[in-house]
Amino acid sequence: MQQIEEWAGRLLQAEETRMPIEPLTAAWPEIDIPTAYQIQLKVIEHKCARGQRVVGMKIGLTSRAMQQMLGVYEPDYGHILDTMVLLEGEPVRLSRLIQPKVEAEIAFVLRERLTGPGVTVADVLRATAGVMPALEIIDSRIIDWKIKIQDTIADNASSAAIILGGTLMPVEGLDLRLLGLVLEKDGEVFATGAGAAVLGHPAAAVAWLANAVARYGLSLEPGMVVLSGSFTQAVAVSPGSVIRASFDRLGTVTAKFIGA
Repeated sequence: MQQIEEWAGRLLQAEETRMPIEPLTAAWPEIDIPTAYQIQLKVIEHKCARGQRVVGMKIGLTSRAMQQMLGVYEPDYGHILDTMVLLEGEPVRLSRLIQPKVEAEIAFVLRERLTGPGVTVADVLRATAGVMPALEIIDSRIIDWKIKIQDTIADNASSAAIILGGTLMPVEGLDLRLLGLVLEKDGEVFATGAGAAVLGHPAAAVAWLANAVARYGLSLEPGMVVLSGSFTQAVAVSPGSVIRASFDRLGTVTAKFIGA
């Protein structure tokens, strides 16, 4: 418990000072995934004690390529706090971040509780009020993104902020597997993708999450926003960068980054 508290404090300090720390796995080679989640929860506990609120969850490592790179065979997850939700159109200040990148994802807004185990894609679709285009700003409090799976889990799945598009679209009639994306940086196409890149179906990622948090006696609650995972590789940003994600049927979401 002392090590969990110590590393939670280091991650909080790294975020506050914008000075990244060494990988946990370098200093603590025997750290396992359950312990990494305990560190994540301790960080969230400290933030909630300061008045922040959990408003959703994010799923990471949904692509096979990223899983293979980190030597894991399932996604990971982190928490979304109210202070992490940014307004579209409001410039994102890089002064609050360390080494940010951006991912384009579908956000699920839940109407009903999802409680595992045994949650299916059909259960997720029935429980969803609608989906929205979203950008996730990922960031690492670990120096130079030198992460293993335990490092990113402890670091709240490397999440920093989210921006939601303005349209909530019902899932009825949508095949999220076939839903296409064009991701642009500064007006040029950076990447394209489809929903099937996210565990075969974005709702499958949400089902995985509901079943994963059930191990700890938790559920996904009504009103929660759940980011289901990136369609493409992440794009790095710098002052002046403009990132635009255009989703078939769902619309667009844009983020502009400034230095100050």
